[in-house]
Amino acid sequence: MVHSSVLGFPRMGVLRDLKKANEAYWAGKLSKEDLLAEGKRLRLEHWKIQKDAGVDIIPSNDFAFYDHVLDHIQLFNAIPERYSSQGLDRLDEYFAMGRGHQKDGVDVPSLEMVKWFDSNYHYVKPTFQDNQSFSLNDNVKPVKVFQEAKDAGIITRPVILGPVSFLHLGKADRDQTVDPISLLEKLLPVYVELLTKLKEAGAEYVQIDEPILVFDLPQKVKDAFKPAYAKLTDSNLPKLVLATYFGDIVHNTDVFPALSGVAAIHIDLVRNPEQLETVISKLRDKQVLSAGVVDGRNIWKTNFKRAIEIVESAVQKLGKDRVIVATSSSLLHVPHTLDSEKKLDTEVKDWFSFAVQKASEVTIIAKAVNDGPASVKAELEANAKSVQARSSSKRTNVPHVKERQEKIKAEDHNRQSPFPERYSQQKEHLKLPIFPTTTIGSFPQTKEIRIQRNKFTKGEITAEEYEKFIEKEIDEVIKIQDELDLDVYVHGEPERNDMVQYFGERLDGYVFTTHAWVQSYGSRCVRPPIIVGDISRPAPMTVKESKYAASVAKKPMKGMLTGPITCLRWSFPRDDVHQSVQAQQLALALRDEVIDLEAAGIFVIQVDEPALREGLPLRSGKEREAYLSWAVDSFKLSTAGIKDSTQIHSHFCYSEFQDFFHAIAALDADVLSIENSKSDAKLLKVFVDQAYPRHIGPGVYDIHSPRIPSEQEIKDRIAEMLQYLRPDQLWINPDCGLKTRQWKETKAALTNMVQAAKYYRSQQK
Repeated sequence: MVHSSVLGFPRMGVLRDLKKANEAYWAGKLSKEDLLAEGKRLRLEHWKIQKDAGVDIIPSNDFAFYDHVLDHIQLFNAIPERYSSQGLDRLDEYFAMGRGHQKDGVDVPSLEMVKWFDSNYHYVKPTFQDNQSFSLNDNVKPVKVFQEAKDAGIITRPVILGPVSFLHLGKADRDQTVDPISLLEKLLPVYVELLTKLKEAGAEYVQIDEPILVFDLPQKVKDAFKPAYAKLTDSNLPKLVLATYFGDIVHNTDVFPALSGVAAIHIDLVRNPEQLETVISKLRDKQVLSAGVVDGRNIWKTNFKRAIEIVESAVQKLGKDRVIVATSSSLLHVPHTLDSEKKLDTEVKDWFSFAVQKASEVTIIAKAVNDGPASVKAELEANAKSVQARSSSKRTNVPHVKERQEKIKAEDHNRQSPFPERYSQQKEHLKLPIFPTTTIGSFPQTKEIRIQRNKFTKGEITAEEYEKFIEKEIDEVIKIQDELDLDVYVHGEPERNDMVQYFGERLDGYVFTTHAWVQSYGSRCVRPPIIVGDISRPAPMTVKESKYAASVAKKPMKGMLTGPITCLRWSFPRDDVHQSVQAQQLALALRDEVIDLEAAGIFVIQVDEPALREGLPLRSGKEREAYLSWAVDSFKLSTAGIKDSTQIHSHFCYSEFQDFFHAIAALDADVLSIENSKSDAKLLKVFVDQAYPRHIGPGVYDIHSPRIPSEQEIKDRIAEMLQYLRPDQLWINPDCGLKTRQWKETKAALTNMVQAAKYYRSQQK
């Protein structure tokens, strides 16, 4: 019999319940006991949803208060001494690693946070010491939550991150030299202890995620699978279902002999269906295939006909008892339920499927394969009707957009002059000092801003009243920047909800949800817009606010746009046309906006591309180079239609771009700002090695944490940067936008940042 399975479920709850509870706890408005109780309530609710949908194999330990990798860091006591020595309660120690802690005499920054593979989810990076040891935390969360579900009458399959992935996704701490994979021998006994406890609690199967198998792996990491799974597949331990996702594993099938003891292997057949035949041929006798045919990363309804054909192809070769119908990955990456969307256009709503609906989809597919199509005839007919309606809709194909794309010429991608000539004009035009200071774009979104935006959305205030409110907020932000004495201002973005949603709402080809929130990191949730058809800009999107801000500012005002790749990656994209087509359409819309901003008197324009790195294909080779080619072209197309005297900035999250630095340079932005506060400053060496000619603003402090860096701390960061960058090349700015911070900490941190910049400025005289 073919069983149905979900690899993981969203954590936040239908109304972002976990976000609200976490933030109340951090603010001292909710007790630890009440927070833990809310976590338990959500877990039980989510298990019941899946059980009621008919899912056969339901996950546990997929819930985390902040991040599932951070859970493992604490679970295995891989806690750096700077946190473990503070005497913090276990929960506060956990949050300190995730978001920093600056209270009651304890001042520690958070651990580094990076994107989870090529998704917009962020994980906390395990950080190891030269003398690293591991032991099982006495909380033993996977066992505790398995028992919790069992007590509720639901037998689950616990989910843990595999030891090889846990180590490979980590790093040596600053000033440490340990190679994480060398710690495997120390770590494995703790995994065995954990699995033993799960077995004793009644867990027959455990899902062990080894997603790094989709990467190009060093041989020493490949070799680590053999000793790891020799120990973890002991007959006295639970049977293991080894899960991979977000890519194919064909290039790593030489690892399969080391996995001969696992009961099942899960593969992502949404992202890479072509791997099916090869993987089946490599399975040993009786080894089960978990077929990921329901998309865990996007919101489109599963094409039942196509999914059933894939599953039946596997069944023909393996038999029903050796196939599981599953989501392609955890459903962490999609919204909770479509039922919350009361305002969506009924035409497009019929095309979507969120986590609750996807749980039902795996059961329908499994039933169709087990009992025949007639057993789910109504569901299959409705699905086929939805698929056909979408493909034939006028929303998906807009002739004038395609006609404009066909007219794009090669020269449309290039600025008028090379950087030295542009910079000469910009220097004269903008008259900026050495070590110019700026922020990345957004300032704190206060409760009052959210209230007024909500009132405007509900029609409780007029457009004129809302516009006056926004102008007042801009006035206040300009006044604050005057007091801080920044060099290049921003208008603070009080009118904007999300950096992609705001633009999507002003573009044809997008639709929007009301409650379709997805966790990005910690308590941070985003509501990705959905691309349903060809994209175009019917009218200017940011000109009015930027022009007003420039009219009341004493210094250059920076226009703020989200770049084409980030608009694409941080939306739910179409799956019926190539992403390069969607990116080019976005670039043309943004090109029009850039030209209009310049005409309105905005001569510094930032086009943010924090998702450029995220979109990079996980393996090197032709696919990666093809992506970089069309991604770079899209950025250049959006920014090339202006005069040399107008300065183009771009912003990138995370500095791990050594392996595609040529593409970063090819963007031809005048100024790059990058996340750098959590990264080793030695990463900046790539700018030296590549003789990067343009200007750079490596972030001098972490905006994801509420802690306030001292002036000396920022001076020290700048000193590190000057080991690699020329003084005339260096901009001083935070890591990222300040939208999620409070004004008190924002002003204090920026004051210290400006004073540090002025100190170095004085040293140049």
